[in-house]
Amino acid sequence: MPRLVVPDAARRLTTASLVASLVVLALACGARTTPTPPAELDLITTAERTGWERTGRHDEAVRLCRALATAYPRQARCDIYGHSPEGRALVALVVSADGALTPAEVVRRRRPVVLVQAGIHAGEIEGKDAGLALLRDALAGEAVPGALAAVTVVFVPIVNVDGHERFGPNHRVNQRGPAEMGFRTTARNLNLNRDYVKVDAPEMAALLDLFNRWQPAVYVDLHATDGARFEHDIAVLVAPLGARPDGLERAAAALSRALQRRLAARGHLPLDFYPSFVEADDPTSGFATGDAPARFSQAYAAARDRLGVLVEAHAWRTYGERALATRHVLEALLEEARDEAGGWQRAVDDARRAAAALAGEEVVLLTEARGEGRVIDFRGYAYERRRSEVSGGTWIVYDETRPEVWRVPLRDRLAPRLTVRAPRGGYLVPAAWAELVAPRLRHHGVTFVRTRAPLAVADGEVFRAEAVSFAPPFEGRARATVRGAWQAEAVTVGAGALWVPMAQAGARLALHLLEPTAPGSLAAWGFFNAVFEQKEYMEDYVAEEVARAMLAAEPGLAAEFEAWLAADPARAQVPRARLDFFYRRHPSWDAHKDRLPVVRTDTVPAALAAD
Repeated sequence: MPRLVVPDAARRLTTASLVASLVVLALACGARTTPTPPAELDLITTAERTGWERTGRHDEAVRLCRALATAYPRQARCDIYGHSPEGRALVALVVSADGALTPAEVVRRRRPVVLVQAGIHAGEIEGKDAGLALLRDALAGEAVPGALAAVTVVFVPIVNVDGHERFGPNHRVNQRGPAEMGFRTTARNLNLNRDYVKVDAPEMAALLDLFNRWQPAVYVDLHATDGARFEHDIAVLVAPLGARPDGLERAAAALSRALQRRLAARGHLPLDFYPSFVEADDPTSGFATGDAPARFSQAYAAARDRLGVLVEAHAWRTYGERALATRHVLEALLEEARDEAGGWQRAVDDARRAAAALAGEEVVLLTEARGEGRVIDFRGYAYERRRSEVSGGTWIVYDETRPEVWRVPLRDRLAPRLTVRAPRGGYLVPAAWAELVAPRLRHHGVTFVRTRAPLAVADGEVFRAEAVSFAPPFEGRARATVRGAWQAEAVTVGAGALWVPMAQAGARLALHLLEPTAPGSLAAWGFFNAVFEQKEYMEDYVAEEVARAMLAAEPGLAAEFEAWLAADPARAQVPRARLDFFYRRHPSWDAHKDRLPVVRTDTVPAALAAD
């Protein structure tokens, strides 16, 4: 059988004689029904063939997924888990040494699952090529021995398949190679790594359904990042970061330390924080850490009480260097899994059980860095600021021939940024809004039921917005920042409302979705913007009459009006605002305006408790 020849630059990432290995493995296993892989079976990526100058197209990823399943039918399976808006298959390669290739078999064997995805930003595509090569070599017994007996790996080579096929040479100007690559966003121009929570893209809906089927303990997202030029070649962030009563952050910190140690031993210069300057283009401003909002992959995983791993190869390294660094991260993770995967699963199980007991607790949803930070040694390059005759400002020029150590601050002392009180009972979403909310809850694995009859809630709380500001269009939505408070109010919801109990494993994510002040909430994403619109009006001539009648009938209203005028002199100069002072206090005012369509309650309604 002929020897497969690959470029020297790619040899370290590939098998030396893969087809021969497949034959030997099949004979050794005594496979009864597995045919010997044909001599023409091609398991080498375009990246390897071209010395890491180019990457293959979507059809290559599908072909390799299927070919690996054909070559190793007892250890690998290729699933189509959905299709893109342009009709392309979304594929996942499932690998396990002992055939735990279905969710049911994973549960039966109590096998931890590691879900790895690449190409959510299709221009940052080294994860696809590194992951396919590593799993091929692992199946051949030439990489991470024993790891596939400890975990089942579910690998998605390309999340953003339509963006991947928007192929061209100029899509990542802040990146070295490959020669051509895909585009950052989907065919609908959505950034999928901002679509967690809102789930507007079919690709994200399919990905979350895949997550729900496999219930991973560890969720890995492969990227490349730029922003500056420096020597560090890979950043690996493990979430959650901030302290939690369930202790999941301790498991994350232990995994982070292990990955950093293993990568350093391989000769890398790894970072455990995202290398983005606090102030753009100013290395002296240093870096800051903190838990990201749940719209990002690793933070979303943490909100679902999993270990989230964000991998960022440095874009100014060559494509081959980035792919090698990314491969080494995956190798380090799988090597660590041989001894620690059971501990990861126990930590996740503990966190999910603790989430079901969050009712009535103060829950930290976001953390941020506080204080001045500590000074670290950061491996950068010499640089200077020059006056620009083009922009009229200054620009930073790096000299990659002159490495130097920057002494810069790292702000990594975390404090709560957003804390909410979890209701003791749960949330109700009125039936009129159920069609917007229910599909998202389902994709997120959050348990809910529909009410069968009208429901009176004596101890309800509703959130009334005191102020709302809207951001420019972002990811296809008008985002809202809401300031206000929950207020006690007896309410009645009709049949078909959604009941979201706190006593469930998805409770933490439910808080991210339904608490209006959370930056990734449905309210923040604009799902409820219609409630901020005034739909009925009082004509000015009527308002003038009403105001006079109210002043005459209500002692003390005049003093309240004068205080209101004094509190904001600019507002006091606006006639319409002055009339609205009275309109808002009149019985004709729409009491539903600025009231979000979510009800909180500290008790489980009797009708639902009976169910």
